[in-house]
Amino acid sequence: MTHENRHPAWNPYLATCPTRQVLDCVADKWTVLVLGLLRSGPWRFGQLRQGIEGVSQKMLTQTLRALERDGIVRREVFASSPPKVEYSLTALGQSLAATLDELRLWAEQHMDAVLQHRSSYDAAAMQHAPAPVNRAGAPR
Repeated sequence: MTHENRHPAWNPYLATCPTRQVLDCVADKWTVLVLGLLRSGPWRFGQLRQGIEGVSQKMLTQTLRALERDGIVRREVFASSPPKVEYSLTALGQSLAATLDELRLWAEQHMDAVLQHRSSYDAAAMQHAPAPVNRAGAPR
């Protein structure tokens, strides 16, 4: 039985397709940043938290658990006192990390242009914003 015969064609444009759950996980900014760091090798939780400025302990924990559940990240506990835990990429995670790194690089390379477009858009939106109205519905 081939892979194609075991599962219907995956189609993330259908609301019921499970690929949407995977996309929710991998399209998250914290996932992109975690996988970017793990590309260089194993990291401990505290190192990841220090390496990703602004991530909370709760969010990093949730991200790592979701990635472990999907087979993207491996959590390895070493018998020591206190126990040492390291996170690393699985083969599946390495293939994803390479793809997501391209997304991160695109963001870095195009940030100036995006900021310029945001500024232009916001300025134009301010010019066309409706006048504030009072409670009676008349312009102020």
